[in-house]
Amino acid sequence: MRTKELGINKSRETDFTKGSPTKLILSFYWPLLLTSMLQQFYNFADTWIVGKGLGDDALAAVGNMGSLFFLIVGFSFGLANGFGVSVAQSYGAKDMETLKHRVAGVIELGIALAAMLTAFGVAFLPYALRLLNTDELIFADSLKYGYIVFGGLSAGICYNISGAVLRALGDGKTPLKAIMISSIINLSMDSLLIFKFHTGVEGAAIATVCSQIISAGICINRLRKIDIIKPEKAHFSNEWKTFFGLLRNGLPMAFMNSITAVGCMVVQSFVNEIGVVYTAAYAACSKYLNLFMNPASTAGNAMSAYAGQNYGAGEYKRVRDGLFVCLGIAAGVYLILGSVMFLAPEMLAGWLLTGSEQIALACEFLPRCGIMMLFVDVLFVVRSCVQGMGKPMLPMLSGILEMILRIFVISSFIEKTGFRATAYAEISAWIGALLINAFALYIALVPLLSKERHEETRTEQSKIYGHRRRTA
Repeated sequence: MRTKELGINKSRETDFTKGSPTKLILSFYWPLLLTSMLQQFYNFADTWIVGKGLGDDALAAVGNMGSLFFLIVGFSFGLANGFGVSVAQSYGAKDMETLKHRVAGVIELGIALAAMLTAFGVAFLPYALRLLNTDELIFADSLKYGYIVFGGLSAGICYNISGAVLRALGDGKTPLKAIMISSIINLSMDSLLIFKFHTGVEGAAIATVCSQIISAGICINRLRKIDIIKPEKAHFSNEWKTFFGLLRNGLPMAFMNSITAVGCMVVQSFVNEIGVVYTAAYAACSKYLNLFMNPASTAGNAMSAYAGQNYGAGEYKRVRDGLFVCLGIAAGVYLILGSVMFLAPEMLAGWLLTGSEQIALACEFLPRCGIMMLFVDVLFVVRSCVQGMGKPMLPMLSGILEMILRIFVISSFIEKTGFRATAYAEISAWIGALLINAFALYIALVPLLSKERHEETRTEQSKIYGHRRRTA
């Protein structure tokens, strides 16, 4: 079926089942990378403005919310990516009726998810901060920041879900446009509220929520214009089968993120017990880690959409070829960004932190994680490939292993090695998760490739046999 017959806008959506895997993935990857980097940049700039405008204690208060925020938002992000896999598979198979049913289900589940997670986040915020052993010096600021961010959680969830559906359709340009506009709004409001009106950490939270509302609105508006996914009233009835299919992909990915976040929260709790100086250093290190992992994580997002469409279409060799392309991207960015973390930790730390003790602590973390980042970069691609094929259970189990390893390492080594134990906890989690996901990829993809190769051989033999009979 031709693209025009499907009503697809060629300038936005991409059919990954036809054409060169390298060209398709790279053309999709760059807008996606710019989107992700802009997201990380305005998160990074947000941290810089808070740190330079309000001081290291305020930075610690905002950074203290990182693992807790990831627990809630990571759950919604995992669900959104799982929904996107289902959409990508329907789109790759050119099953437009199922596609519309799944989009209708995504809308209904998204509304319910936003309401539940917002209520949960706001209600349990004070208890969660106590569980994190939050220092009284930063408790009030963490609470103010958290109430505003969790109160506006629905906007972030809407963006995650709408962005996941767009990526599933091969549209990387609309999320880029959304983030470009929202980044400008976020940074402008940050600077105005903190430096001009001296609002404190709540100014940063308000700017974040407002920017998320804008980005969600842009993505939703784009989705409304794509005819092939517009559900009708009939697509919203008898949806239990659709709900089950979406949640079968989404919940394991959501739980994987949340389980991983629990491990991060335990690490955060151990760091908070040592003191605010360590909390500030860990907040800065976490920002750099997220920023420098982002290009490989983006390659994983591209792999998920690419694998989803081709798996739905039964094009397993194309899944393998796309995997090699994305692994090449991950290796390339590791060589560049891992080297920066290893060779220039003091420069990086000085950009976010002002205290000499905090900078010295960051210099213990950054080089160690920088040299071992290859493991997590490859992990992003391999895990996303498995998830894109609709096999989320082993990746979820890898999230459990990540949590166990983080908790074990931080509790066993923090007294012996101090702040360096946070880096060891990260590295051990990466290696453990990669081993499980590599195994999952092997058992999911290799049999399909063997089957496809066998069928091609039989088809070729049939053609030769038929030609010989006609010749005879």
